Amino acid sequence: MNELATVIFTVTGGLGAFLLGMRHLSDGLQAASGEGLRRFMSLATGRPLVGVATGVVSTMIVQSSSIITVMLVGFVSSRLMTLAQSLNVLVGANIGTTFTVWIMAFAPSPEMLGLVFLCLGSAIYFPFPRSRIRHAGLAMIGLGLVFLGMFFMKEGVAPIRESPALSEAIGRLAATDFKSVIFVALVSAAFTAIVQSSAASILIFMTFASQGLVTYETAIAALFGANIGTTATGWLASIGGGSGAKRTALAHTLTNFVGSVLFIPLVLPVFVPLGKAIFPDWQANVMAPVAVSDTIFSIMRGLVFFPLSGVLAKFLERIIPEPAEEKPHLSLLNAYAKRSPEIACAQAAREVAFMSESVTDLLHSLRDTLSGEGNREKLEQHIFRREEILDNVQREVTEFLGEVMLSRLSTSTAAEARRLLREADELESASDEIASAAKALKRIHAEDEELSGSDLALVLDIHDASSALFADTSGDAATLRQAAKELKAKLRQARQLQLMRIGGGSAAAPVLAALDLLNAYDRFRKTCIAIAEVS
Repeated sequence: MNELATVIFTVTGGLGAFLLGMRHLSDGLQAASGEGLRRFMSLATGRPLVGVATGVVSTMIVQSSSIITVMLVGFVSSRLMTLAQSLNVLVGANIGTTFTVWIMAFAPSPEMLGLVFLCLGSAIYFPFPRSRIRHAGLAMIGLGLVFLGMFFMKEGVAPIRESPALSEAIGRLAATDFKSVIFVALVSAAFTAIVQSSAASILIFMTFASQGLVTYETAIAALFGANIGTTATGWLASIGGGSGAKRTALAHTLTNFVGSVLFIPLVLPVFVPLGKAIFPDWQANVMAPVAVSDTIFSIMRGLVFFPLSGVLAKFLERIIPEPAEEKPHLSLLNAYAKRSPEIACAQAAREVAFMSESVTDLLHSLRDTLSGEGNREKLEQHIFRREEILDNVQREVTEFLGEVMLSRLSTSTAAEARRLLREADELESASDEIASAAKALKRIHAEDEELSGSDLALVLDIHDASSALFADTSGDAATLRQAAKELKAKLRQARQLQLMRIGGGSAAAPVLAALDLLNAYDRFRKTCIAIAEVS
């Protein structure tokens, strides 16, 4: 019993160290590369072969095809990349992720490498707060944990050979014929979907094979299943996303699943003999032919799907059509996207853009209410309802970015997240002022009063100047300051005219409502200045 507990805790602890190391390695490399990785991936919008190369290199940089899939879901959702372009990157990502298996197969002394990288990583991680050097140190620490995880898993598996019961249980995963190959692949796919790391799944079977607990054929069958199970990440990233996100996730599943189905019949007659032919002394290091088989499989699968990327994109667009009306807000934010802070900020930026578009829409509706165009009651309801929506958007964007900022961010990404937080807050304030103006106008109408003649013309002029000011918030700063100064003068004049009416015998209630309307426009003017400072 004590021996069994030792095996379980050593193997699971090694697996935990390996997964934690992969996470730190990926996070550190992402943060160190910062905006550069995103700009590099944008190269995929060029020629298809460039897209494949981008996928290979990007995956080798972050050491995770799952992260690249999350980024692609974000790119397609944000319309920064077409579906066909993302398919080319996926082909490259599936090839690039095999680099991890090569590292695992040819690491000369995992325990020593692990300690060396932990030592070097710690030496540069702690003295340099919030810098690229520190993020590089985190990546080294992650790599050290990866190697130590490999070592402890290997050490934990070794005693199993002395236990007939455990050896027999694991030995049942024997790929001796086509049916057993399928069974092993399904077990590997399920395990990979749970741990969300194809590298971890392949490592376990490679370790079993190196200890003689499973055959070399079984390890080859397992890597086919791992390539299917890893597609679960894309589906998690697409939750709450639009049609583009779901198409990307389905594309990843189809390419990996169909590729595995196409080539899994070749496991025993082709892949196993091929690995042995390339490495005649394969029994001395059974991990080596597994690594080369993984790469060959990924390249063969890429050769099948690369020429079909355009056709597959059209097929996916047909079976997952663009809805008549996409979800109008919070369609891009999902918890899984936070694994890639760069994409999380890009998605939050889309929601902030939605808020800006909504403020413009509110201004149009308020003008129609002022001029009496359209159904006044419906326009007021639309303004109040949209203002409530923007309250929710701002709250969820703030919560989303707040959690993202708990991650390890590059300096540029952290600055972008703070900018988006402030801009979302200012845009929500702008919607509040428009709603306040609509309420004041509603009070004027409730007093059986109407803005007419010179009053209506003056308020419409103020409204148009306010709309133009908001449109200029992303333009020239000097132009905006001049426009804001002119609007302030118009508001001062309008207030004086209203105050003079009280002395002329006009009722106080309509005048106070009109002053509230003008005050709302004045606060909106100040908010526009604040938005311009952030943009």
